Amino acid sequence: MTRFNHKTVLVTGAASGMGLAAARRFLDEGARVVMLDIDETSLRQAAAALPQERVLIQVGDTAASETATRAVQAAVARFGAIDVLINNAGIASEGDITQTSEEDFARVMAVNVAGYFHMAKAAMPELVKTRGSIVMTSSVSGLGGDWEMFAYNTSKGAVSNMVRAMALDAAKDGVRVNAVNPSFTRTGMTEEMLKDEELVAKFRERMPLGAPADPEGVAAAMAFLASDDARLITGVNLPVDAGLMASNGQPAQ
Repeated sequence: MTRFNHKTVLVTGAASGMGLAAARRFLDEGARVVMLDIDETSLRQAAAALPQERVLIQVGDTAASETATRAVQAAVARFGAIDVLINNAGIASEGDITQTSEEDFARVMAVNVAGYFHMAKAAMPELVKTRGSIVMTSSVSGLGGDWEMFAYNTSKGAVSNMVRAMALDAAKDGVRVNAVNPSFTRTGMTEEMLKDEELVAKFRERMPLGAPADPEGVAAAMAFLASDDARLITGVNLPVDAGLMASNGQPAQ
């Protein structure tokens, strides 16, 4: 497919996992891709295998507004426009509210919520020009709660409603805003979880299409939501969860 020929896509958290899968997917569909990540070494290694004439790397922490401003300016300077923002960079912190420190809570919110705000605010003027779109990585944890993931759940709940609010406001300018909401997916963030065979088995019981999910499958959903094929879709939180949320929670018979 060539749905993104001559279009520019900015992907955050692009050095690994779903962000890297997204960068590869958009490149495969003809896009020019700006890859932003805080981990310079991993980012450069990931980008080295990609078509250099259509790739630009940017290093920075999305929790800082200047990172967003700089990345958007660099994208426009190199490629002339921004058509799609993939707001994907994120972190997690385990623990209930009594176990979550002020510092951990603040950092999770700074990256997962304020980081998405900074990127969307900086990119929006360019997206208005191209009548582009934003796809955010939320989570099934932004649609329902988990045990002992207080900070992460709070942040993803905010992202899920950020999408709805922004979609309403941006529609007048022709900009669409949606989210993918993955469940247990094979990424760097879930590396330790993947080592726990009992935990993986529990996820397999809850995800009818199998667990863990592959990041390429999530990237495919991102590409759909960003494309003209989804031109009538905005304000949607799309579970990309191998069927997890199809269940009402009762055990299999």
